[in-house]
Amino acid sequence: MNRFSAAILAICSVLIVVAQERPLPIGLAHEEITRIPGYRDSRAGMERGITTPPDQPVRTMAEWEEIQSLAICWAGYDGILKQIVAAAKTECEVIIICQNENDVISVLQDGTFGGPLPDLDNINFIQAPFNSVWMRDYGAECIYTNEVDSLYLLDWIYNRPRPEDDILPDVIGLNKGIGVYNTSTAPNDLVHTGGNFMADGAGGAFSSELVLNENGPDGQFNQTVKTEAQVDALMQTWMGITSARYTKMTTLPYDGINHIDMHMKLIDEETLLVGEFPQGLSDGPQLETNLDAIAANETNCFGQPYRIVRIPMPSSAGGNFAPDASYRTYANNVFVNKTVIVPTYRTEYDTTGLRILRESLPGYRVVGIDCDNSGANIISASGAIHCITKGIGVADPLLIRHQKLTDTYETVNPYPVTAYIRHKSGITSASLFWSIDTSQAWNEVVMVDQGGNSWNASIPAQAANSTVFYYVGALANNGKTQVRPITAPAGWWKFDVLDISNSIFDPQGPAMIDVFPNPCVSHVVITLDHIRKEDVRIVLHDMLGRESLVLHNGPIAADGRILLDVSALPVGTYSLTVESEFGRATQVLVKR
Repeated sequence: MNRFSAAILAICSVLIVVAQERPLPIGLAHEEITRIPGYRDSRAGMERGITTPPDQPVRTMAEWEEIQSLAICWAGYDGILKQIVAAAKTECEVIIICQNENDVISVLQDGTFGGPLPDLDNINFIQAPFNSVWMRDYGAECIYTNEVDSLYLLDWIYNRPRPEDDILPDVIGLNKGIGVYNTSTAPNDLVHTGGNFMADGAGGAFSSELVLNENGPDGQFNQTVKTEAQVDALMQTWMGITSARYTKMTTLPYDGINHIDMHMKLIDEETLLVGEFPQGLSDGPQLETNLDAIAANETNCFGQPYRIVRIPMPSSAGGNFAPDASYRTYANNVFVNKTVIVPTYRTEYDTTGLRILRESLPGYRVVGIDCDNSGANIISASGAIHCITKGIGVADPLLIRHQKLTDTYETVNPYPVTAYIRHKSGITSASLFWSIDTSQAWNEVVMVDQGGNSWNASIPAQAANSTVFYYVGALANNGKTQVRPITAPAGWWKFDVLDISNSIFDPQGPAMIDVFPNPCVSHVVITLDHIRKEDVRIVLHDMLGRESLVLHNGPIAADGRILLDVSALPVGTYSLTVESEFGRATQVLVKR
């Protein structure tokens, strides 16, 4: 046992956590401000973990990859934490950092918050000091040497004066037998926070400009001042994030913590899930500006523009948004292998938010946990599910990366499928599975090794108006298997074979392919097709034909989806009309 490991064990055996009168917020509590200089200075002198950079190229894990553990800290919000444990323990080990194991067990086994857990299987209790519940921010990131070889944890300088939280990556690493890299020593020092970081598992990542501010001249926790180029160089060295694909977005006016996980999430290598405010409200304008910049300047790991999926940002019960209400979001969810755990708020928003998630993530079990009720109002502390959880990747990942096929008019030639597949023991075989009817047996095609970890096969051509579903599976030399999507065959990728005879000209203009929910209460999501770049006017008429409300007049996002606020309308039945210079479409909408 090395000197540091012995010190950690000694600390954990003699220290206890003094109970907080109230849980610490995700941001700085007022009384913490004066503690910053002392914390920063003491952090600088610590020799913790591995302080020299990796001597091999590294890759940062994406959140949708396979994990062995999900870590939480039992520091308030017992009901939410209990529900997270119940949902996650069926997928992986749950690590619970706690003050007293027996106290936590009593909550897990009592009748509150969904009832007693049937067992304590897959739970790893670690009694250790802590300050707060915000595991996402102070927990370590997962990196792999040589893409898929050895797993390590990577611990940044934590941007809060909370020394017990700050040491938890070392405690967890010691418990799991995983080495911990630490960016605390100049000139390799780097301040960062987990809620402000999203990686695609292929060398790309997103953050807000908070990472530049906290490492620059105005930083309060940095040991040395860094330029953007120096921050980028450290991210490349320690995490394998390339400067060309490290996107740093303008901070939002009303997001008090400037953590991107409060409004966006990478759900695969090609897709950004982004919160949507009613037009012109709250942080909506800046969000749209940021998305315009991403569309103009950034590409995914396959060199293509990101696909954007918009999801509503719920209002308060009184109809307010930040800065006049807490920052409610569905983007603050967490992947736990084949389950996604998501914060929920109120039914009129939840039905839409959960539906969008399920449509965007086929095959995943989507579990909602109320984060807005009086007994567990964690969202008022500026955080939710993602903020209080941290995944730890498996020791032997079988990496499968694939650029999804898109809709096509091809009905003669087959559809080539290429996947990047890698495991540290090597790959024995890979297969492509496809179907036009997922209730029937899947067709299997053996993939061919093309060298360079690239494997390919083809799906036979299909008739127009077909929908093709498919997924990829692989077997490693050591016997490990994996599929992608990870939920296959319940989950899959798909594309449509279009009929070219119906695609040359659409005289009826925009088409409403979905209006949900209908009936609605306060908000409705409309998905349009046949949108070019023209302005679109969306209007409601009452049953006498009188114009009741203009909902939108302008361009529509590329995905055709728009969130509209109908809360001001009286209860009744309306005619919903979407029109552009090319035509119009009409549908009945019921307001309750």
